Amino acid sequence: MKNIFSNIKGDLFGGITAGIVALPLALAFGVSSGLGPSAGLYGAIFISFFAALFGGTNTQISGPTAPMTAVSMVVIAGIIAANDGDITKAMPAILTVFILAGLFQIILGVVGLGKYIRYIPYPVVSGFMTAIGVIILLTQILPSVGYYPKEDVDFVNTFKPQAQEIILENILKEQVGEGTLVLDNFKETINNAQTISKEDVTRESKTLAAKEASGALGALKVLPRAVKNINLLELLLALGTIVIIYGFKRITLKIPSTLVALIVMSGIAVGFNLDYRTIQEIPSGIPIPKWEIFTDFSLTNVTPYIFTALTLSLLGAIDSLLTSVVADNMTKTKHKPNKELVGQGIGNTIAAIFGGIPGAGATIRTVVNINAGGKTKISGMIAGIMLLVIMLGLGPVASKIPAGVLAGILITVGIGVMDYKGLKAIPHLPKDIKIGPIKLSSEVLIMMVVLLLSTFWNLVYAVGIGLVIASLMFMKKIGDLTAKRSDVKSLKEEVWSDEINFPENLKEEVFIKHLKGPLFFGSTSEFQALSQQIPETAKTVIMRLGKMQYLDQSGLYAMEDMLLDLKKRNIEVLFVDLLEQPRYMMERIGIIPDFIPIEHIFKKFDSCVLWVKENIKDEF
Repeated sequence: MKNIFSNIKGDLFGGITAGIVALPLALAFGVSSGLGPSAGLYGAIFISFFAALFGGTNTQISGPTAPMTAVSMVVIAGIIAANDGDITKAMPAILTVFILAGLFQIILGVVGLGKYIRYIPYPVVSGFMTAIGVIILLTQILPSVGYYPKEDVDFVNTFKPQAQEIILENILKEQVGEGTLVLDNFKETINNAQTISKEDVTRESKTLAAKEASGALGALKVLPRAVKNINLLELLLALGTIVIIYGFKRITLKIPSTLVALIVMSGIAVGFNLDYRTIQEIPSGIPIPKWEIFTDFSLTNVTPYIFTALTLSLLGAIDSLLTSVVADNMTKTKHKPNKELVGQGIGNTIAAIFGGIPGAGATIRTVVNINAGGKTKISGMIAGIMLLVIMLGLGPVASKIPAGVLAGILITVGIGVMDYKGLKAIPHLPKDIKIGPIKLSSEVLIMMVVLLLSTFWNLVYAVGIGLVIASLMFMKKIGDLTAKRSDVKSLKEEVWSDEINFPENLKEEVFIKHLKGPLFFGSTSEFQALSQQIPETAKTVIMRLGKMQYLDQSGLYAMEDMLLDLKKRNIEVLFVDLLEQPRYMMERIGIIPDFIPIEHIFKKFDSCVLWVKENIKDEF
């Protein structure tokens, strides 16, 4: 207990700051999901508290994130559509899927699968994250211009014939289900059809209109209608929010620009009594468990979504553990991946019971917490408590936030979540495969396949297809390399023959490391621990790379991070026997010559030793 409260002042400030940063995002993600702002707020409260309490990353702040919300949005829309557009009827099934996702995460942690997350290749993650950004941008264009398909009468009316067909079809299915032969009771069928009211048709038409305009592809379909029906006030609120978010960052980073934008634009809308669209009402009382999840539970309703729940749990695991790595780099600590998965699973399960959307470790909020002084689990728990206090005290006030403001916030989230590092590297990656007359980079191909399939088809299947393509391409590359170097046997970590006579008086200052085999997405975790193996007395590191035949994009960035860390410690790095393909990759993104000058690359170990003798100050 003493260790937990050893940094209470820093944790208090870090948790409060992270909680304030999380508020506008939680509300925005809740609205975007389709369950309303309270669902986002409940998710942030419970996941932040319980993931911190039971998790394995001391400084991590958890809650709804862009990737988790994007997948949840698809799940929610699908289940609501399957329940005739009735969100109340669909809610038990939706929350059951979220509970299953949380339970799957707990199982993943208990069986020790956390350490295998590193095997997901960088291009798959890059394509997926960029797709999330594109999806958020496209889906938020409509609310940012004040266009809501269900309220467009002309658009809704186009679905009335289809709505009537669906209602009649449901009547026939109901009669067949009851064991009534329709042909023998034709008069009864006609009577039932005559009971269909205009309100029934309109309600079904609105459901079809909303379904048609859902997702990234749906948003593009109705974009021309949205442009013709722009609500200028909603557009100005969204644009004002975006301008403040980016503009205020130029003034100071100490105060969250998202929160400033939320307060300023909401204040203008309320203060001038503008006729704007508000978000849904936020309950001001203590969150109440949704017991109907258990009383109305039906295995039939949930079975089709078990695979989706598993995918949601895997996405949350990846999202959280990537954030844990960021926290490790900032705090020079080491998280416990399996314990982190258990904590995230408990947080998501409890959040779902109270009606919250699922979440994961949030990078921005975690960084804010660390920079504000947070060091222990207490900071994440305080962030959750802070959000609960805000909800209890300011729920009615928050209910007056303009919908356009949250749309503006989400647009900046969509822009920020894209992987620009991966996108910038596209022109420079080697074109190592040929499809017909066209030469392409295999890593760019994987990234673009995942990006396009995730955006316009299915997030879940896109990642699976990306993993399969990446695995097949990797196996082909390794097979080709193995065929070329089939006479090379595995080497033990030991002094090589030409290192036996290395000067004794330099062994404390010069660290020699052998890299054997390809540096790819499956081996980056061990490589990242390299800088921790280097003694404090070392001033120079000699990396012998003659056995590193292949370097992929994940390995490339791992190498860059390691070299950056060594540079900060004023440690000189020398390369010996760097092969053609790894060198080409390093030159493409500037590792050579920015981190490793040409004169620090040697063909032979002897010439490297000679350089060391001439440049290390100690006399021989």
